[in-house]
Amino acid sequence: MKHHRVSALVLLSLCFILAQVQSKQSSVQLDTHWHPGTATWYGEAEGDGSTGGACGYGNLVDVKPLRARVGAVGPVLYKKGEGCGECYKVKCLDHKICSKRAVTVIITDDCPGCPSDRTHFDLSGAAFGRMAVSGENGQLRNRGEIPVVYRRTTCLYTGKNIAFQVNEGSTPFWLSLLVEFEDGDGDIGSMLIQEAGSSEWLQMKHLWGANWCITAGPLRGPFSVKLSTSSGRSLTAKDVIPTNWSPKSTYTSRLNFSP
Repeated sequence: MKHHRVSALVLLSLCFILAQVQSKQSSVQLDTHWHPGTATWYGEAEGDGSTGGACGYGNLVDVKPLRARVGAVGPVLYKKGEGCGECYKVKCLDHKICSKRAVTVIITDDCPGCPSDRTHFDLSGAAFGRMAVSGENGQLRNRGEIPVVYRRTTCLYTGKNIAFQVNEGSTPFWLSLLVEFEDGDGDIGSMLIQEAGSSEWLQMKHLWGANWCITAGPLRGPFSVKLSTSSGRSLTAKDVIPTNWSPKSTYTSRLNFSP
């Protein structure tokens, strides 16, 4: 499967287009029931999956805790990027070759070639093979597309707090952030930012993948960030991005959503 890559050069124009669109926060409860779907795999047989991906996580997909747990999904779960960061358990149904355990994957990529009429996962070779009984990893991968069941699960990044990467191209007049290591729901329903010395919360716009942006300014740090998930849970990272912030830098908060 070929997956989308979004160039950082298009971020600024996209943010201006979205600047007049108000983000809407939904109150969807986490559905943990098993549902039918299909799955394939991509990359190397024992590989970690894609480098980068349409969610914008970049090199994070190549290292723990994301390493070998990444998955691309079709439009049903990708949801134009709103599904980025969500975690799912995926289980193969053929007990002759598959174990009873499910593999946990994190949505990091879009799969534009995947079916749009059903839920489909395109998993890393390593994640796909882990659904097999011992010694049958290769045989399972040889089957290509297989039927699976899946369910939403709580994301858990042990020892990690939520972090914010300031995207390349950000300026005091255009600021774009990528959210990393979000426990719980894993996704973002809305994001607001507060400047230094201000009591006003400014609405950020969903840009693409797990990236959000705001066009205003000049914006003055330090910045506090308020996150809300699709199920309505929220937290506030006070002064998480310092006054002397810089593009391509990552700033880690002192908190995370409880599992």
